[in-house]
Amino acid sequence: MAGLAERLSAALDADRVLVGAAITEDDTHDESLTAAWHAPEVVVLPESAAEIVDVVRIARELRVPVTARGSGTGLCGSCIARRGGILVSFRRMASILEIDVDNQVAVVQPGVTLQQLDDETATHGLVYPVFPGESSASLGGNVATNAGGMRAVKYGVTRHQVLGLKAVLGTGEVIRTGGKFVKATTGYDLTQLIIGSEGTLAIVAEATLRLYPRPPHAATVLAPFRSLSEVTASVPRIVASGLAPVILEYIDQMSMRGITAASGVDLGIPEAIEEEAQAYLVVVLEELDRARLDENVERTGELIAGLGALDVYVLPAHAATALIKARERAFFAAKAAGANEIIDTVVPRAQIPTFLTQVTEIAGRTQSLVFGCGHAGDGNVHLSVFQPDPDKLHDTLSSAFEAAMALGGAISGEHGIGTEKRSYFLELEDPAKLALMRRIKTAFDPDGILNPGALLDAEPVDVVAGTRPETAAVARP
Repeated sequence: MAGLAERLSAALDADRVLVGAAITEDDTHDESLTAAWHAPEVVVLPESAAEIVDVVRIARELRVPVTARGSGTGLCGSCIARRGGILVSFRRMASILEIDVDNQVAVVQPGVTLQQLDDETATHGLVYPVFPGESSASLGGNVATNAGGMRAVKYGVTRHQVLGLKAVLGTGEVIRTGGKFVKATTGYDLTQLIIGSEGTLAIVAEATLRLYPRPPHAATVLAPFRSLSEVTASVPRIVASGLAPVILEYIDQMSMRGITAASGVDLGIPEAIEEEAQAYLVVVLEELDRARLDENVERTGELIAGLGALDVYVLPAHAATALIKARERAFFAAKAAGANEIIDTVVPRAQIPTFLTQVTEIAGRTQSLVFGCGHAGDGNVHLSVFQPDPDKLHDTLSSAFEAAMALGGAISGEHGIGTEKRSYFLELEDPAKLALMRRIKTAFDPDGILNPGALLDAEPVDVVAGTRPETAAVARP
């Protein structure tokens, strides 16, 4: 480890190699509720793919772990640097390189935020449709975790929007995958392998993203139901109707109270309805044509009323905007309320009622408080778990993950595995699949320096001479 900062300073400008007090608290953590905070050995601020290559080659020579970090909005510890390791921060690689209107694509560096891209695409009448709930999130982080969000029911998740990548492998080699085209049958799809790999296969230096026409007209329909099972049972019917909502969410009673209280939004629902409602359905429709939107809103209202809703409300624009923003901030409302963990399990959407029934039974058995909301249109269930006892918390989470997988689902729908769900992933996933993933990891990163400890690896890579300077943990406020 001797001379690591000096070696990196020779490859990059010295003011872009940070050590000691120059490393900010922001670089020590993400938004995970359970991951331990600690400072990296060194933070580097590359400005090009060539500089990332230099960093990786130095790290490979010295056997030092390398972790890439965007905005640090992740929820599973993926972007927290390994102890004694290098953190690659992309705040100096945050440029939109191109908006190609004719091909409807954007080419961006990994540090570009969703807000930055949205502001730019709006000037061209286009939109990048992935909104995972935090506009300060970076595109590089979104690619690493295959971020989703509420609009996935119509547009899909990040992997459906990334057409190509420029990436640095653990060997220091640079590859380009895909391009400004939407289909190809030419060899293995390396783009899709890298998306969602949480920085364990490659470091993304550039992404080519699909854009869409930006619909100018939108409406939000809110429907309270007597039970959560009625809400979730209605979702397949709405999806099958052909209305193609851009957002199709369920929010249980406790979550609705929490997010509306935290945001101060008044939805104008009569008190008698609020008292009877146990869950809510939120449907957002978008159209290029106003008349078509009005027609679809009417159809949606009739359909939902026929599915047993207590009432149907078309929210005023200001209330609709406030509700969606509040829903996107549900994590922070749960965090402020003292949640011990927040998970994002996914099941086939028709199995949501069964899964939530099983979760209720699990919560009762472990004496845990569990409530939440979710992207009902694509089966992504977000649950806030309140259980301070570590053993009971583990039992609750493990049982919930196992129940989801038994129904044909998966542990994570969009947040990723990282370090915090790795043990559950390794315990519950098919061993043959895990073995194949490890072989793929070795092909991309033969020395295991890229984000070790996340996803697959039980322990970080050993450094030279088997020693590792331990960095003091940062106290959480």
